[in-house]
Amino acid sequence: MYIQSLALTSYRNYGHTELQFDNKVNVMIGENAQGKTNLMEAIYVLSMAKSHRTSNDKELIRWDEDYAKIEGRVIKKNGPLPMQLVISKKGKKGKVNHIEQQKLSHYVGALNTIMFAPEDLNLVKGSPQIRRRFLDMEIGQVSAVYLHDLSLYQKILSQRNHYLKQLQTRKQTDQAMLEILTEQLIDAAAKVVKRRLTFTKQLEKWAQPLHFGISRELETLTLQYQTAVEVSEASDLSKIKNSYEESFQKLRDREIDRGVTLWGPHRDDLLFFVNGRDVQTYGSQGQQRTTALSLKLAEIDLIHEEIGEYPILLLDDVLSELDDYRQSHLLHTIQGRVQTFVTTTSVEGIDHATLKEAEIFRVASGKVID
Repeated sequence: MYIQSLALTSYRNYGHTELQFDNKVNVMIGENAQGKTNLMEAIYVLSMAKSHRTSNDKELIRWDEDYAKIEGRVIKKNGPLPMQLVISKKGKKGKVNHIEQQKLSHYVGALNTIMFAPEDLNLVKGSPQIRRRFLDMEIGQVSAVYLHDLSLYQKILSQRNHYLKQLQTRKQTDQAMLEILTEQLIDAAAKVVKRRLTFTKQLEKWAQPLHFGISRELETLTLQYQTAVEVSEASDLSKIKNSYEESFQKLRDREIDRGVTLWGPHRDDLLFFVNGRDVQTYGSQGQQRTTALSLKLAEIDLIHEEIGEYPILLLDDVLSELDDYRQSHLLHTIQGRVQTFVTTTSVEGIDHATLKEAEIFRVASGKVID
């Protein structure tokens, strides 16, 4: 798949802009704070219905305007697919093929993107929350069912935490309601964990050879989904549920005492090992960067395996963060396969055939010249 055209209305620092793209590499060049990343973000928001930079949608709307609109024409193997996302102070509305989607979870997945920005290098060394978000965003692109299960889990978790807080403060004393909420939570948690376990194994399959190549065949990368219950990717839903039921029985008094749910997918983590050693704790900065790069490149093949089409790759000011060897490996991997968008202040010093064939767009003050 690829984006043939993009139109922005009142988005960030853009008044109205319409662009046409080639199904190859498109490079956005300009000084900082001119709007390069805003263009990249707009493509991501069109795809995911949320920004990778902010959780406050109001920031996406141009100053003194009531709404922002992103429109794109996506070419897929079955033909063209028009998409539209309108962001207002009341919320977001998405259309796919001119049909408004009742839920954003139905909208997400029509356009698949992989974003790689400097902050993604924190995927390995950052907090577990960053890695959980990575799992949720990437699985959600290829599975609307997962988004539904995750949303349900988060809703029940919120209700259960509220009730635990009431039990803690003696505003409630009836534990029968806690039993009902726990049963509902376990059912949703098992589905979320099962999908994350499967995804982790798929991601490892694609990331392992990439990491081996980038590390000059010196390092073997393995992934582990870390959860508090005894399960693996081979566990079926009933086994995962049984493990949770046993755990929550043991935890009940502690949870009431603390007023919060102590175990579940909201506290899990994704661990990375190079030659058997935890990269987050013991890996060098170079190993951490190679791991992050391998994971992002692995997503290209994983999404292709899942949906039969390659996603769109967004490289936001990340080339300058990689040394020549990793940079070259990245560009070689995408060459001729994936429509790619690159932001940079300059292409000088990047000597690769992929960029020599690229379409160049110059960005200044919220305007684009191709």
